[in-house]
Formats: sequence, structure tokens, C-alpha cells
Amino acid sequence: MTFDCPIISLTQQLICCPSISPYDFGCQDILIARLQAIGFTIEKMKIHDTLNFWAWRGYGDTLVFAGHTDVVPTGDHKLWAYPPFQLTMKNGILFGRGVSDMKGALASMIIAAERFVNRYSYHKGRLAFLITSDEEGSGIHGTEKVIKKLMERNENLKYCLIGEPTSTKIIGDVIKNGRRGSMTAHLNIHGIQGHIAYPHHTENPIHKAIPVLHELISTKWDKTDSLFQPTYMQIYNIQSGTGVSNITPCDCCIEFNFRFNNQLTEIMIKNQVQEILNKHHLQYTIVWKLSRQPFFTPQCYFIEKVASAVEFYTNQSPKILTTGGTSDGCFFRKIGAQVVELGLMDTTIHQINECAKISDLQLLSKIYQRIIENMII
Repeated sequence: MTFDCPIISLTQQLICCPSISPYDFGCQDILIARLQAIGFTIEKMKIHDTLNFWAWRGYGDTLVFAGHTDVVPTGDHKLWAYPPFQLTMKNGILFGRGVSDMKGALASMIIAAERFVNRYSYHKGRLAFLITSDEEGSGIHGTEKVIKKLMERNENLKYCLIGEPTSTKIIGDVIKNGRRGSMTAHLNIHGIQGHIAYPHHTENPIHKAIPVLHELISTKWDKTDSLFQPTYMQIYNIQSGTGVSNITPCDCCIEFNFRFNNQLTEIMIKNQVQEILNKHHLQYTIVWKLSRQPFFTPQCYFIEKVASAVEFYTNQSPKILTTGGTSDGCFFRKIGAQVVELGLMDTTIHQINECAKISDLQLLSKIYQRIIENMII
């Protein structure tokens, strides 16, 4: 099936690329060709298995559009109403893996840039794109590494708009100016294996884990903050046992995740967890993995301009929130940019039958174009 609408046609090309993290499968070649055709300079940055590119046009204060071409796995294909890597249109709705998160937003960005350049070919300021193929996965060779390279050569990124899906009921009803960080712990509580009928000769690590986990779950990690949701810990995996009923295990492996706001640092969390573990006199090992730091953009000129662009087309003022999962916004804050996230609906992201309204893509592209016009003409 072919589509006449430019945004739908570009979205179709991107959806047909089965770009499960960290693989791109041709998405970036499609985007690069469109940007080169309107005068963007392209710098490809392949880092190990991750494709990234940095593209820019013009000079001066920089507005960068940021996003990712990778998607999460589809799950069981049999549960999809339509092939996940083949864009399907039904009653004004587009179905396909990544259409909301965030290939539809990427298409909206590109079309907005094309329309802007065609109208203002001699614009002031610099319009840029930073695109990675690994945001949904580990992300270790993605945006963070590219930002590091840009910092080393003193690039000045003043404004950053990330196309993550932020809308909840209508396009632009929520924009985000911050996110909590994410850190995972892999805890192994050690015991002594033995016959279950002779507990005095054993140390059952499951029994030792129970009071520790209760205390971790019950701990209030930070104070109430109107800007962020509270920090919380969630256990997502517990493994132990030998598979038979007459042996106590030698280890209990527990994995848990912290989503933490900017009241805490990773060191503060690690120290508090260690204090709790030591208080219970455990033999244990623990390995931590920091995925993203929290970030926050205070009320500023850029937020005002993004909000005004939304209001222009929807007649509604967006809520400015910091909810949801992590994003690459923390890396752009590190280089000093004012960061705002604005994208499609978040209702079907990462789900079977991920979808987005055609009208939402068209509206989002108009809002993106107005943001460009507000910032760099």
C-alpha cells in the first residue's frame, strides 16, 4: 500500500524497517537523505553496534530535535491485528511497531523541517537533529556518547525538543520538562545450603531476605516534591531454590529498580541501601547499574514557546510534568540545553497493536514547525 500524505508515507518507510534496539535497519539512511536534500550537513557517528547521526543547518543559537529510530520487540506476532513492521491504516488510525514511540514523531519532525526550510531558506539560527538507534535498549553507545563528543568540541546546544510520546488525551495536553532517573540493583544474599529437616545446619537466604525486603519496600526515600513524583523502589525479579523440596538454597538473587528524582543522587541511594543490608548482618554481594540520571528544566523561554505553539493549534494550555519513564533528556541538560519533550499519545506505546491517529501526526508536525519558527527565525 502506498500513501499520498507526506507524513504517512515517511512513517510507512520507517515502520517497514524492523529496527529493534540497537539496530537501525535503514531508518537513518531515510532520514539523512531527506535532511541532505534541504541543505543539512550530516555527521554519522557509528559507535560499536549503535548508529547515530548529528545534522545541522544554519548558524547561531541551536534548536535540536532529538529522537530514536529503535523500537522495542513486538512480542507475539500472532497477537497483532496487523503485521507490526508493515504500516496499516484503518479508519484514520495507523498501526505498526514504533508508530507512537517514536517513528511517527520523527516523520513529523522531518516534514516540519522541510516545510520550514522551504519557507525560510535564509533563516537565522541553527536547526539540528540528533538521532540514535539505541534509546530503548542499553543506550550506552547512543545519545550520551554523541553528546560527549559535542561537548569536547564546545558545541552550543541552547534548546532541545525530544519527540517522546507525552500526550495523554489530545496532542500537546502534556509536555515534559524533566524525568526521574533509573538505577537497578542486582543483590545476591548468600546462605548455607543444607537438608531442609536440619535448619540448624543451614542458613536459609530466603528467610534472611524477607525482613530486608520489607524494610526496603517500607522506606520513604525522599520528601514530597511538587515538581517530581516521589522516589520509589520496585522489585522485579527474585530467584532462589534448587527445584526440590528437601534442600534449602545457598543463594537468593533479588533484582530491584529505583526511579529517583533530583532530591537524591545515586551515591545517596547506594549508601542508604547498604546501611539497611548491613544492619541485618547479611553475607551479600550487590552490583548496581545506573541507566539515566534525573533531569529538570526550570520554567524558561523555551518552555513558554513550546506551550504557545501547542495553544495556537489546540486552544489549550499544556500541563508541564515530569512523570513517566526515563529519556535521553538528561544528556542534553548536561550540555546546558533547555529540554522539553513533546510527542504523540502514550496510550499504546510498547503494546501489541501500537497505533496513532493520522490527524495526530499532522497536528504534531504543525506544532513542531511553529516551534521552529518561534525559536530560530
